[in-house]
Amino acid sequence: MKLRLDRPLVFFDLETTGTDFVSDRVVQISVMKVHPDESEETRTRLINPGIPIPKAASDIHGITDDDVRDQPPFRTVAKGLVEFLSRSDIAGYNSNGFDIPFLVEEFARCGIEFPHPDARLIDVCTIFKRKEERTLSAAYKFYCDKIHEHAHDAEADVRVTFEVFKGQLDRYPDLGCASMKELHDFCARDNIVDYARKLSLNEAGEIVFNFGKHKGAPVLGQLDYARWMVENDFPEGTKMILRKLMSQQPA
Repeated sequence: MKLRLDRPLVFFDLETTGTDFVSDRVVQISVMKVHPDESEETRTRLINPGIPIPKAASDIHGITDDDVRDQPPFRTVAKGLVEFLSRSDIAGYNSNGFDIPFLVEEFARCGIEFPHPDARLIDVCTIFKRKEERTLSAAYKFYCDKIHEHAHDAEADVRVTFEVFKGQLDRYPDLGCASMKELHDFCARDNIVDYARKLSLNEAGEIVFNFGKHKGAPVLGQLDYARWMVENDFPEGTKMILRKLMSQQPA
């Protein structure tokens, strides 16, 4: 089935030092940009995380401290990467739950806002779970009748994710006929504002706290609590949203 693209669709995958997107760091990124004519560009590179890679992480993706010792830090590649990702929709496997929160934090530490508010986010894992409930390797077998032999290699994973996505469009006519906007809405996280899930929207459309003693309270009604969050150990992506809200208030 032909993709219905009105701008490039970028598939990406990360390998990291761990699963905590606040304290862990990216060690490898692979990005495949699919253009409306279905031509492809792929970029894959190692990143020096600036912290040791735990053995448990290396055992999964095979990347060690020696592999990244002479590689650039994320800050060095951030500008070129965000330019490559700009003016595109973003897709991945469990990307809304894992990869995008990691990139939000990495870019936020560089003072860069990501993703662009206009970007439509397609999570192939969300489509799969809502339709079938499986893992990436099982998805590849289910939709493509192939064995994923190189799981946890970023470029292999991103290519498999793209194949699974096309298989989903073939299998589900309602999705195959959908626009990127409709697929974005299908994958959307209900009422969540930041990727750390510390903020959400209430029924009135106000940004409220999504945790702790002020859960459900509008941020603009608890600015002291918002300032406390900004000054303490919370995700940079969340802090960026809070700073923007606070800057809009009269002095």
